[in-house]
Amino acid sequence: MKFKAKAWILAALLFVVAPGLAAQNPAMADSLIALYNSGVPQENELEILKAIAGNQTNPDKKLKYAEILISKASKDSMYDFLHSGFLQKGNAMQLKGNFATALDSYFRSLNYANLINNQKGIGGVHISIADTYSMIGNSATSKRYYDRGITILREANDSIVLGSALLNAGDDSFHSQNYDEALEYYSESGLIFKAIDYPLGRAYNLGNVGMVYAAQGKYALAKKNINEAIVMLEDLKHYYPIAVYLSSIADIYTSQNNIPSAFDYAKRSNELATRYGLKDQIGNSNLQLANLYESAGNYKEAHKSYKNYIVYRDSVTNLQTIQQMAELRTDYEISQKQIEVDLLAQQKKNQNIIVISTGIAFVLLGLLAFGLYRRYLYINRMRKILGNEKDRSDRLLLNILPEQTARELKEFGRVKSQRFESVSVLFADFKDFTYHSEYLDPEVLVESVDFYFSKFDKIMEKYGLEKIKTVGDCYLCAGGLPFPSQDHAHSILLAALDIAQFVKESKENQKEDEIRFEIRIGVNTGPVVAGVVGSRKFAYDIWGNTVNIASRMETNSEAGRINISENTYQLVKFNFDCEYRGEIEVKSKGNTKMYFVNGIKDLSIKHDTGGFVLPEVRV
Repeated sequence: MKFKAKAWILAALLFVVAPGLAAQNPAMADSLIALYNSGVPQENELEILKAIAGNQTNPDKKLKYAEILISKASKDSMYDFLHSGFLQKGNAMQLKGNFATALDSYFRSLNYANLINNQKGIGGVHISIADTYSMIGNSATSKRYYDRGITILREANDSIVLGSALLNAGDDSFHSQNYDEALEYYSESGLIFKAIDYPLGRAYNLGNVGMVYAAQGKYALAKKNINEAIVMLEDLKHYYPIAVYLSSIADIYTSQNNIPSAFDYAKRSNELATRYGLKDQIGNSNLQLANLYESAGNYKEAHKSYKNYIVYRDSVTNLQTIQQMAELRTDYEISQKQIEVDLLAQQKKNQNIIVISTGIAFVLLGLLAFGLYRRYLYINRMRKILGNEKDRSDRLLLNILPEQTARELKEFGRVKSQRFESVSVLFADFKDFTYHSEYLDPEVLVESVDFYFSKFDKIMEKYGLEKIKTVGDCYLCAGGLPFPSQDHAHSILLAALDIAQFVKESKENQKEDEIRFEIRIGVNTGPVVAGVVGSRKFAYDIWGNTVNIASRMETNSEAGRINISENTYQLVKFNFDCEYRGEIEVKSKGNTKMYFVNGIKDLSIKHDTGGFVLPEVRV
């Protein structure tokens, strides 16, 4: 018997609630809707829409006000409210079982949270993304997002959000049948909710611990915990978890052979899920009812419920081929069984025929059970294979393209080029590389280049920059894309200083059997166009005069030095010690002002992207 409960909605709906509103409050949402419809001052409009969407538990209403919030916030580029709007849209779509749209909304919300450096929001959206991947059975991906989100939230100093994230991570461990790990997560979240006297969190914690007890066969403890949770959730008007917990109690009664009670709880779960459009739970409760009807001999209703389960399940997982196969085979097997039942009813007068037919029926039931079991194993195997292949293809694509670009390519089959108004571009290449390449063994040459470029890649990751490509001994990277940022010029120079220092130390510590080089670095800032080149072997690239000038800066640099343009200098002159070189003639560009960067000017500034005191920028 499989016990299943989902607490993801708890954390997902908490991360954008306004201060003082610790949980969803449908009554508060209704009051705010009345206030909003009566007319509110423009300066308060977005806050009220944010509170309405955050307090709604009805997915359709939540979606409606989230989209209004997104529309109005987009007009003035209000990133904070766009982050909240897309998060609440994702929550609504997750409730409705539309997981593809939910993930798209969550990634948009994450982009805006990053733009405003909202650490609580960044951590919260990571948990919501993890919840969604967990719902569709992609445990490996969900685990990565849970770990990242919880790490961020431990620094955010918000007990409710952290407790909810731990609860959801425990739920994912529970579905992976790692019960000890699940109880560890539940224990920590339970202590947090108890310490702050948070009823909603305590209700979820009770229910989910009950699920573990049920899976372990401790039915009395399981029913006690789950029933307490249901009572608390009814007072709080949270219906999704109630539907799940009702279904779980039905499973417990089924395992105890109390079929009438099992039917009662399963039907209540299905009715509640249908009333509120909870697609995932509608599918689960239909599967449960199908099994119960079949055990009661009502094959017509079993067939009907099982078909409903297939429709809702595959609308979530999108396994269309498996759905068609399951539908055809289910129709055939159930219809064959019904024929046998009809024949038995017509031949009751003949005892010998009844005995023979009963024996045949048992054989057919055994074959049917065996066939259903094999189908179950096949579907699970296919789901696992598809999940593994999807993870593998996603990892390969993310090694080639930025995450946003990769998602656009997967969704639309192409990537639209974008123009970025302010990007810092860095070129670096090795002095005398061509000379050395003429007499060095290819293996030694490749090892040397890989030694440097592997370190450069780590430096790009450290400062949040985007590696564009390498051509021979030339390394090209950029800051300020694919997500625009305010401090890309500072980040690119910090990375350039790290590169120069690493190359210098490598040269000084060179061993006899090693080949180490000196490096020239050039940087320029300005507009670029970015996009994907090719239709088979994809490559993310950038174009424009800004890139050409950056290349000229590198060509006119010196070994071990960082040469920057006038555009970059104007952005970094307050934070970096720059040495004016004068106007130097550049091929196809005429006389151009250039500067060497000697280091960071203010010694109190930390050597990372967050240590600069930038002028206030209004968006």
